[in-house]
Amino acid sequence: MNTENIMVENWLTISDIAAEGKDFTFDDQDFWRDAWRRFKLDLRPGRDLVAEFSVLPQSDDGALVRGTLTGSVQLACDRCAEYFDYAIEAQFDAFEQLPDGGESDGEPRMRVENGLLQLDIGAILWEEFALALPFKPLCSEECAGICPGCGANLNTGQCTCQPEEGDERLAVFRDLKIK
Repeated sequence: MNTENIMVENWLTISDIAAEGKDFTFDDQDFWRDAWRRFKLDLRPGRDLVAEFSVLPQSDDGALVRGTLTGSVQLACDRCAEYFDYAIEAQFDAFEQLPDGGESDGEPRMRVENGLLQLDIGAILWEEFALALPFKPLCSEECAGICPGCGANLNTGQCTCQPEEGDERLAVFRDLKIK
């Protein structure tokens, strides 16, 4: 399987970061839009997504990444299909280290390239973004959805569909009362 087309990468060289760490701001909106297209996500941009994080080296082969991801995206509601603004406000802590050569659970997020230790900050930020998205996006808990007959948005008013009376062959049972 060719993972080159699947992964979201943005490598950051961390070899020269002092022991007290270094702060970064990541605000490249093209990174997010490219990833949405690559993963075929039905998202529209809202407020710019901005990650503010610090990288603290933990040893010769590891680093602690701690920060926040804020902004918003436009999501389609699962009930009415209208787009609404969804705020992204995620805090994260991630410890990453070089793979030890054994089996790993996917693509490594740290590597040594030309003698320099690098961290895939793109993969970390993408994971935090994906975890911040709702499983079932709803514009509101009270969303009435759409009419199954005509497709009208029931949040904006009633539709003109006639209520279904049911199967006429069972009409004799409509007024049946069980004692």
